[in-house]
Order: sequence, then C-alpha cells, then structure tokens
Amino acid sequence: MGAGRRKREKREKSIRKARKNMVRYTIDCSRPISDNFGFDAQLFEHFLKERIKVNNKTGNLKDNVIIRLDDSTMEVNAKKPFSKRYLKYLTKKFLKKHSLRDWLRVVANGKEGYELQYFNIQNGDESEEEEDDE
Repeated sequence: MGAGRRKREKREKSIRKARKNMVRYTIDCSRPISDNFGFDAQLFEHFLKERIKVNNKTGNLKDNVIIRLDDSTMEVNAKKPFSKRYLKYLTKKFLKKHSLRDWLRVVANGKEGYELQYFNIQNGDESEEEEDDE
C-alpha cells in the first residue's frame, strides 16, 4: 500500500508543478465577430498556430503552446517563458494583414488577456463647437 500511495503523490506533485509552469492568456474577439465586421476567428487561430515561435522555430508548438477557440474567445496556454506582449504583436500583425488595423485595436483587459476594441472615431462636431466659442 505504501508504494502505491507514494507513486500517486509523486504523480500529483508533478502535475501541480507542470501547472505552475504554464501561463494562460485570452483574446476576446467578441465585438468584431458579433458585428460581422469581417473578422474570422478560425483564420486568426490558424494564423497564431502558424506564426508562434517556440525555440526560434515557427510551427513547432507540440505540447508547449495550446491554442483553443471558444465561441469568440481565443485561449492560449503556454509553458512559462511566453510573453503576453508577443501575443499582442501577433494579433496586431494579423489585423494589419487583413486590413482591420485601421478600425480595431488591441487593449489589455486584465493581467492575463487582451480585447479587440474599435477605435473611438468622432466626427468634426467638436472642432466646430470650439470655433463657435471663440
């Protein structure tokens, strides 16, 4: 009985250790998807799978990086030395490639995620009001 218990405890300890070495980031794409803006989430998922570098090689994800799409949220689980900033860089690159960068921006919505938001574009109404005051 003692040997089986020790093996189980050792296995559970290794699982806990593996979870500590993982980071989880999310990218919320709900706004452009719900507006039918031309943003394709599956294409974005494919882009990330192709472009993320592991050990200076693209397409070398294996078990190091897991990318999953849930409805309108992209979830990236990666082993520890993985930068949130790198994920933002790739997202911006995807938006630029598909000519969406002029309307969408990538904004942090917490410590572990980003959100795609529209730029706040205001009409020339404010400049006209300022001129009238003078």
